[in-house]
Amino acid sequence: MITRLARICFRQRRIVLGLWILLLVLAGVLAGTLGTDYKTEFSPPSSESERGFAVVRENFPKAGGGGAFSGQLLFKTDKGVSDVGVKATMEAFFAEAGKLKGFTITSPYSPEGAQQVSSQGPLAGKLAFANVDIDASLSQQDLLAYTKKLQSLKPKLDGGEVLLGGQVFAEFEPPETELIGLAFAVVILILAFGSVLAMGLPIGIALFGIFAGTGLLVIATQFLSVPDFTPFVGIMIGLGVGIDYALFIITRYRDGLKRGLTLEDATVEAMDTAGRAVFFAGITVVISVLGMWVMGLKFIQGLAVGASATVLTVLAASLTLLPALLGFAGHRINVSRWRGVIAAGGLALVFLGGGIKQPALAMFGLVVIVGAILLSLVVPKLREEVPHRAEKPLRETIWFKWSRVVQHRPWTMALLGMAILLALASPVLSMRLGFSDDGNYPEETETRQAYDLIAEGFGPGFAAPFFVVAELPQPSDISTIAALQKAIAAHPNVAFASPPIPNGPSPKAAIIQIVAKSSPQDVATDDLVKLLRKETVPTAIAGTEVKAYVAGATAANLDFSSFLGRRTPIFFGAVLGLSFLLLMMVFRSLLVPLKAVIMNLLSIG
Repeated sequence: MITRLARICFRQRRIVLGLWILLLVLAGVLAGTLGTDYKTEFSPPSSESERGFAVVRENFPKAGGGGAFSGQLLFKTDKGVSDVGVKATMEAFFAEAGKLKGFTITSPYSPEGAQQVSSQGPLAGKLAFANVDIDASLSQQDLLAYTKKLQSLKPKLDGGEVLLGGQVFAEFEPPETELIGLAFAVVILILAFGSVLAMGLPIGIALFGIFAGTGLLVIATQFLSVPDFTPFVGIMIGLGVGIDYALFIITRYRDGLKRGLTLEDATVEAMDTAGRAVFFAGITVVISVLGMWVMGLKFIQGLAVGASATVLTVLAASLTLLPALLGFAGHRINVSRWRGVIAAGGLALVFLGGGIKQPALAMFGLVVIVGAILLSLVVPKLREEVPHRAEKPLRETIWFKWSRVVQHRPWTMALLGMAILLALASPVLSMRLGFSDDGNYPEETETRQAYDLIAEGFGPGFAAPFFVVAELPQPSDISTIAALQKAIAAHPNVAFASPPIPNGPSPKAAIIQIVAKSSPQDVATDDLVKLLRKETVPTAIAGTEVKAYVAGATAANLDFSSFLGRRTPIFFGAVLGLSFLLLMMVFRSLLVPLKAVIMNLLSIG
């Protein structure tokens, strides 16, 4: 099948190239018409925090969907937050922010927000924040639009500043490391192939597949819960497998040309050998990525579908578009001219400049590219071919010699390699799963600056408060919750525990807001949540019909990490089991897939 497909794509290369261009255009148009609808649902199913959020949504409708999303409107002023002018300015800002759909503002000037004014250290009375509860039903596009709106509404304080705090207001920036990777890929492929065209084809195939896969991903957001970082995961995987697959096939193609095969026969042979391996390798990657489906979380399932779609399109490009492009390239794939090498260097500078955010370097790269092309019109030397370095006989190459060293000492090398991998994997035994918080953002970002100010003015735990919410069968059970609040406040790692907040005159539920002394990622905060759940809360409500849940962002993150930790062995079992069966069918062997599974586990560790 792969042989026939290779011949068809080679002979009908113009049609194949046209169809791929048409696919890119259609995917782009359809994606642009539908728009993106990214959704991230982080709550793990059947967790205590999820039950707590449900109680809040039912009994405290103004709490913004149970506090699933929250942020802060932080302000600092040398005049003091109680200054008449400052108060008037900030209350007007809070009023405008409160008009946004799904936003519930708790002002530090209100009785409920009294604890939102700093009372410690040099920032006492000079730092405050309004808490923002945001309806969980708002899309990420809504939140991005609201963030821009708030940035435009922010007032200017004389001798002060206003910051938007919390990840909900942080704009997610695409990682530029892939551009840096492309810059190095250009240089490495030039050195490996000695040909600009041979360098460009792997990168081109990867980009073709990524663009098509991203278009399909945008369409998938209309039907699945796909998080907004999925495109960047797809780009990362797509670049890796795309360059790898094309590199493998092109190497075999060039070997065929050296042995005197025709262009078509060299293409068919490359696809029948390397292409066949690429096909099964791509299917294995898709199975591995789709294995995330067994995690049982909607946003991870959306991530799996999005990433696997990119891998599939890259795989399709490698098996169809690449043989067509090889037909266009012909023998020129072994030829490089000085202008092409210089232009490739300029391209590497463009990628590098974009990756490290240096526009001047990227512009210089463009100048190099244009200059190489224009100068070649008047400088004959630039149009000359770059001489190829003399190739050593196979048995004299370092890789051949190394293979013989390994094969002459198989057990020694196997044990040595396993010992090195086990040593590198040993930190996994002490790994603690968790979530990043605002303190992980770069120091120059507004989100990080707001986090640092809150930690300085209120303590590290104020960045991620959590709560205990209780269902009260009888209004008189509020006394039980009052006793619970005292027990919580007495804990040495609790900085603040609010008095019980009932949901009405005849309360059916009550909330206790809690702030830890330790930061959200500190193990002491996790220990506090666990202690409250296992000892403090059960002891306080023992003998009553009251049901109480420890919830909030910190507790939800702990539940989520625990859930993922329990599901991870299932994920590994499903992926490795399916990969084992696939490799067993391909190689008709038990030893080869068993070796692959063991190597996978060691390298993952």
